[in-house]
Amino acid sequence: MSDHQSRLDLFIDRMVSQRACLDFAIAQTAHMTGPVFELGLGNGRTYHHMVRHIQGRPIYVFERAVASHPDSTPPEDLVILGDVRNTLPASVARFGASASLIHADLGGHNREKNDKFARFVSPLIEPLLAPGGMMVSSDRMYFDGMSELPLPQGAVEGRCFVYQR
Repeated sequence: MSDHQSRLDLFIDRMVSQRACLDFAIAQTAHMTGPVFELGLGNGRTYHHMVRHIQGRPIYVFERAVASHPDSTPPEDLVILGDVRNTLPASVARFGASASLIHADLGGHNREKNDKFARFVSPLIEPLLAPGGMMVSSDRMYFDGMSELPLPQGAVEGRCFVYQR
């Protein structure tokens, strides 16, 4: 990351990278039938994008409290409410290693805090992914049994990460 980039430049790099990585992972996992998990809904932009581009796979949203744009609000039966520190481990019993795609935009502006959370949450996410399943994240994750993939065309290095089990 360059000191010459404005916060707007950084935001645009992140959004372009997020779309490129999501589109890549959606295409790579299109043959899979397992559910898709959105960790954190926020205002629902990436959820809305996934709903428009993923067919035949339910998209579950993990969120503490839903506060999204009305067009981007998932149906209640696809929302898993609570802190991911609790809801992810509980979901292993419910779903097993079945998720075809997991997306997380951990979102905070404090890099150190994001990294600490990524280290904590990585082992909670990994057991949910099916073999061949993919994870797209705004932050570097720390997985034992997954490979970091090269970024697809259009993504900016360091602004998004793609992993495959």
